[in-house]
Amino acid sequence: MRTHDDSAGDDFLSRLRAGGLTLMMGIRCGRTTDVVHIARSTGHHAILVDLEHSTMSTDVAATLCGAADSLSMTPFVRIPEREYGMIGRLLDGGAHGIVAPRIETVDQARLVARACRFAPRGQRSQTAMVPHLGMRPMPAGTLNPALDNAVVVQILLETPAGIANADAIAALDGVDMLAIGANDLTAELGVPGQYDDPRVREAVATAARACRHHGKLLTVGGVGDQASFEALIALGVCPLVLTGMDAALLYQAASATAQRAIAAHQRTSPGHADSEDTS
Repeated sequence: MRTHDDSAGDDFLSRLRAGGLTLMMGIRCGRTTDVVHIARSTGHHAILVDLEHSTMSTDVAATLCGAADSLSMTPFVRIPEREYGMIGRLLDGGAHGIVAPRIETVDQARLVARACRFAPRGQRSQTAMVPHLGMRPMPAGTLNPALDNAVVVQILLETPAGIANADAIAALDGVDMLAIGANDLTAELGVPGQYDDPRVREAVATAARACRHHGKLLTVGGVGDQASFEALIALGVCPLVLTGMDAALLYQAASATAQRAIAAHQRTSPGHADSEDTS
């Protein structure tokens, strides 16, 4: 269990900067802490609670974040698009990181960054007790810098406009990481799912240059083809790997198990040989 730790965000970022493979599991359909324990026991270092593509409540999201924290994992929450008012509630509830989707402008990114940190760096509303510091009442002079250091802000670029503003967004104080959502980006480019399109490579290269210039990290998600993903990684993408959303992982495991059962039944069925002769 994590004790009073005000450097969780720094630890997460330091691991990535040192080249340490960091596995993140997305949670979309899970509603109990069982899914967090499964993520931990399968070697994941972080979770991504997805409020953009699920009907999950903020209360459930906070419960999942608290479970991850207790297992020394880093819990991120992807907020719904443009719903910046949720950020403070999720951070107060135990999230260590915020992923803001479909950011296109510097002003949008600045709103996210400032919502994640207290004055003077931001405008996060003051609180005195948070789960990841043990719910101990703490003075603002102690609490604020501790939480400011612990939070990780990831800005998700998913459109050509966002990519065009990557350098200015990466320059912002309070932005720790840029991310490229390849599924949405390819759709915006008119080539959905074509991860080897030259414009995708150029988008990643542009974001990678921006991150190098400003000392930030870049990650890429949603690339379904491993060869394409490895080619993009070589451009300067940090080793944060979203292994999949829980719904997709459940489907894959259920499908594989069902196919094994079907194959075993066909091998052992008394009429199997006859059916093969007549097919």
